[in-house]
Amino acid sequence: MNRKYFGTDGIRGRANRGKMTAEVAMKVGMAAGVAFKRGGHKHRVVIGKDTRLSGYMLENALVAGFCAAGVDVFLLGPIPTPAVAMLVRSMRADIGVMLSASHNPYFDNGIKLFGPDGFKLSDEIEAKIEALMDEDLSRRLADCDAIGKAKRVDGVQDRYIEHAKRSLPRSLDLNGLRVAIDCANGAAYRVAPAVLWELGADVVSLGVEPDGRNINDECGSTSPGSLARKVHEVRADIGIALDGDADRIVVVDEKGREIDGDQIMALIAESWLKADRLTGGGVVATVMSNLGFERHLNGLGLTLARTKVGDRYVVEHMRAHGFNVGGEQSGHVVLTDYGTTGDGLITALQVLACVQRAQKPASEVLGRFEPVPQLLRNVRYSSGTPLEEDDVKAAIESARARLGENGRIVIRPSGTEPLIRVMAEGDDTHLVTTVVDELVEIIDHAA
Repeated sequence: MNRKYFGTDGIRGRANRGKMTAEVAMKVGMAAGVAFKRGGHKHRVVIGKDTRLSGYMLENALVAGFCAAGVDVFLLGPIPTPAVAMLVRSMRADIGVMLSASHNPYFDNGIKLFGPDGFKLSDEIEAKIEALMDEDLSRRLADCDAIGKAKRVDGVQDRYIEHAKRSLPRSLDLNGLRVAIDCANGAAYRVAPAVLWELGADVVSLGVEPDGRNINDECGSTSPGSLARKVHEVRADIGIALDGDADRIVVVDEKGREIDGDQIMALIAESWLKADRLTGGGVVATVMSNLGFERHLNGLGLTLARTKVGDRYVVEHMRAHGFNVGGEQSGHVVLTDYGTTGDGLITALQVLACVQRAQKPASEVLGRFEPVPQLLRNVRYSSGTPLEEDDVKAAIESARARLGENGRIVIRPSGTEPLIRVMAEGDDTHLVTTVVDELVEIIDHAA
């Protein structure tokens, strides 16, 4: 489905350019406000943001659009994406908006939309909003006496802190654990250290001095090296790295080894299976999750249901089939017992609970399976659809046949950038590397 504005996770792009301008943001506000009108009651939207400089510009543009549509606006300030999803329901709002480009650099920004149930919007609703954005809505906006109001809301961070703490049983605390937490100079720079400290941990904080430009800058889940060094320096028991909007997590054990989303989901699934609280008979992940993860779950009598890339699709499958653990290899982990979208902080608490209960070093608790060698490379293209070329299709089928049952190939266009992502994995590292190199060359030639 070709989209003018929306990608796999809302609208995203370089701030003040292209589709991430104040004009587009105002159109989103007007279109979403019109699309979600139900009856004659006064509608409301909650808007959160991360710490990017462009958040001020886009926030005010959204306010103008929603108010013009007759929607009252409640501004939450810097707060994690999962907190916005939680507060949509808690505050009985009709729409939730998060301004963030997640793990991207500060010069990008994005608009993520949530429905009144706290879940990300379906493709159909996003398509409806897109269509409205390009229409003349002047006759569908509010009369002058029904224009919306806007105000900032105090105390929302405290509400989310308590929500996160309640995800652990009262009988469990984090006393005795030294935890290094890297907040990526992003949305969780206040709430994440507060939650850990209030639960009893000895907290060492990084990435908690945002200046509008340093979000995800050599810190956070996309650059866990600084966290690994800090874990070694302060002799922490474990390190937690969040991304810019805190819906994603990477863990570092006491030896500085990085633990990805697949290992985290495996740990939580095993823990919940033992506690007889895992539902759905397994885990939901994307086509990018490691084959070793799938084999590990199968060995436990569990399944790995795969979806296309995007945590929204993972959540849709979880809801449709009754799973309560799912996510992405990149660290978006969705635990529907506690929320409607990826939540890096609540996921971190589940990991810390497993370490605390085991009373063993994190390195012994976290590595649940041996990953199959996996290689991912990107091919940039300027126009067209290189994957539709006959020679590219033939090369892909040939590569699949060569890997056979001992490997996998996933080739897909990025939902946010003009890139073709080429991933292969298998037991034979040399064959995997050869297959990826050949495919990249052929796709690059076609592009």
